[in-house]
Amino acid sequence: MLIKFKQRYFLPDKNEQILTRNDSTVVNSITTEDNLISSPNYDYDISIVIVNYNVRDFLNKCLNSINASQTNLKIQTIVVDNHSTDGSINYLRNIYQKAEFYELNENLGFSKANNVGFTKAKGKYVLILNPDTILSTDTLQVMYEYMEKNQEVWISGCKILNPDGSFQLPCRRGFPTPWVAFSKLFGLQTIFPKSKLFARYNQTFRSVDETYYIDALMGAFMFARTDKLKQIKGFDEDYFMYGEDLDLCYRTVQSGGKVAYVHSTSIVHFKGESTKRSSINDIKHFYEAMQIFVKKHYGNSSFFLILLKIGIFLRTQLAYLFKYKKDFPLIVVDILFVNLALLLSTNIRFEKYLGFPDYAYPIVFIMISIVHFLSLFSVGEYFEGEHSIRKFLFGNLFTFFFLTALTYFFRDFAFSRGVLLMTIGLTFILGSSWRMTISTYKNERNRNYKKRIAFVSESDKFEEIGNLFDSNQLGENIDFVGAFNFNADNIHYEDNTENIPIIGNYDFLLRNLSDLKLDEILIYKLDRNLEKFSDLFSKTLDSGSKVYFISNLGEYLSSFIISKVTSSPTILINHKLILPRYKFIKRIIDISSALLMLSLGLPHTLIKNRKDKKYLKKTLYVLNGKYSLIGIYPSENIRNYNAKPGLMNLAEFSPSTERSNETIQKLNDYYELNYSISLDFDIFIKNLLKRGN
Repeated sequence: MLIKFKQRYFLPDKNEQILTRNDSTVVNSITTEDNLISSPNYDYDISIVIVNYNVRDFLNKCLNSINASQTNLKIQTIVVDNHSTDGSINYLRNIYQKAEFYELNENLGFSKANNVGFTKAKGKYVLILNPDTILSTDTLQVMYEYMEKNQEVWISGCKILNPDGSFQLPCRRGFPTPWVAFSKLFGLQTIFPKSKLFARYNQTFRSVDETYYIDALMGAFMFARTDKLKQIKGFDEDYFMYGEDLDLCYRTVQSGGKVAYVHSTSIVHFKGESTKRSSINDIKHFYEAMQIFVKKHYGNSSFFLILLKIGIFLRTQLAYLFKYKKDFPLIVVDILFVNLALLLSTNIRFEKYLGFPDYAYPIVFIMISIVHFLSLFSVGEYFEGEHSIRKFLFGNLFTFFFLTALTYFFRDFAFSRGVLLMTIGLTFILGSSWRMTISTYKNERNRNYKKRIAFVSESDKFEEIGNLFDSNQLGENIDFVGAFNFNADNIHYEDNTENIPIIGNYDFLLRNLSDLKLDEILIYKLDRNLEKFSDLFSKTLDSGSKVYFISNLGEYLSSFIISKVTSSPTILINHKLILPRYKFIKRIIDISSALLMLSLGLPHTLIKNRKDKKYLKKTLYVLNGKYSLIGIYPSENIRNYNAKPGLMNLAEFSPSTERSNETIQKLNDYYELNYSISLDFDIFIKNLLKRGN
């Protein structure tokens, strides 16, 4: 049964059943707060609390390193599973029979899950440990002895290393005061890593080979006194993921305790493994956690909050750009080519490279670069997987027609359409040659490369899939990774069939797509409802994997050929809202429409009663991106969509008495799967006519 929390932090309701343990029985929570506070008698020296989420192999290594510790201390190991879907607990509970395993019925987040573990801790000390860590053989003994000798220290942490042996900076930190947060978010710490003024967050001006008091530690390894941990009531559950370790250390210091960094022992931390297996946007949660911390502990500084939000916005945008980093070299090359082509064309026409009047420079270079980029972006040449000469051709044609049209409005720049035509022609020749060269190089490099292929299907189809590979019908250059069970809630690794490895369920595929490095995902004999697979389509844009719906070998081969010719996974063509260009176009339309409505006073003509007064507020929401002018019907009872809630939507055309959740979901599904600019236009016009009537 799922644990429910009545109080903040980790005190559960009295006598409430909370979760299942490794013996499949239901256990009762501790019934009084007195039982949670320290007792002079402990059953163990150290209670290790590990929160697991879909990291079976890492957890296995972590538990093995605990067993390998060279110590005579009495150790209690508690594993709280955050509703994993990779079969972690079923696999490991038989290997580590002395460990205590608790399974939650949903992902409660890092803070709540740890607090569940704290209620079960019977040791003098609690070690908060990530599953993607490996302890040194002396770590437990060294940390125990340090805490015994330094009674003023409530929480301590050791040296944390990356797998390559380098030091992980976040394992000892300063509190994010206004100045510290500013230095971190705006890059001053990176520029001046040895400065006590700018590098206070990651403390890079201090030696990693000394032991000293510190403001805060990393949540991957925190060695705490059990009585003190429970005195400050564990982790603050307002933090879902990230920030809870900073907050815990801050409350420790405020309560009179010390936090220490101990250099004399170390662990290895596979940083990010325990969070990247989640579908949660971890960047978003990291910065939200920082905002929670600042509001909680520095809430009186409104200027700091504004500055923090600006910094968070800039860092988030940089993270988004980094997501598409593979496209930027090609963008730079294309811009260089179009400007080089302009110089060559000008020289051919006017016999000098800068043949236009002086006032034309550098405007002509800037404009042709911007228009060329936007044209190629609008046809899907950038940020949508493979590049193609076909898209490049259409992008160049758009550039030519758009710039030609501009010269009718800006006559001072109508120098020569011949120069423009030559520029576009040379750009196409240069860009196409570059693309063919890159393509030839990749083909030569990957001549002996075996495509990594995985199937998504139901369990009764796995035997058919296995036969395809046994008979070698898919060719020799295939690396068959395995299959994912679409309908399974939880995959147990012992369920594998004789001729096909079952890797996990569909949710596990989504969470681990980047690690699997799949070239192709074949959805085999499943209903071709794109809505069911929208999350997969979104993620494959980043990973580069191609998705095919198939029911037989011939269909796979035909889909492969179509995809090869069009340089685009065929299944994505009608699912436009996951593509960056359509998101961009829709956002531009939203901003333009909202500004027009506000400037013309249209909302005032629509506000006739109290109910319509919300319309103006929602128009402002369109400007800040919370709403779209046209989108889906907002409802808490349906899943998240790529489309945003809309001021206008299909569901509004149905009578409110007949607007059931099922009807709303079907209409929202239709909009998401069939989005187009023309559909938005139809909804807009008919909505205005409806309001007029």
